[in-house]
Amino acid sequence: MSEIVHIGERGITLAQALKVAGLADTGGEAKLLIGAAKVLVNGDIELRKRKQLSIGDRIEIIDGGSAVIQA
Repeated sequence: MSEIVHIGERGITLAQALKVAGLADTGGEAKLLIGAAKVLVNGDIELRKRKQLSIGDRIEIIDGGSAVIQA
């Protein structure tokens, strides 16, 4: 089951979303997961920590949990 990350008008970066969704305990851990190519955004490996996510984007940790971005 996927977690749901609610974003406001400002949007959210990939690293922030991982932390908010509970897929990473800290921002540092989120950045390490992204740098190690263990994070997928909409099914593709994403290496940009500051990638801006949009409503409907799905983030997933390889061999871990997942989350969906919603308004």
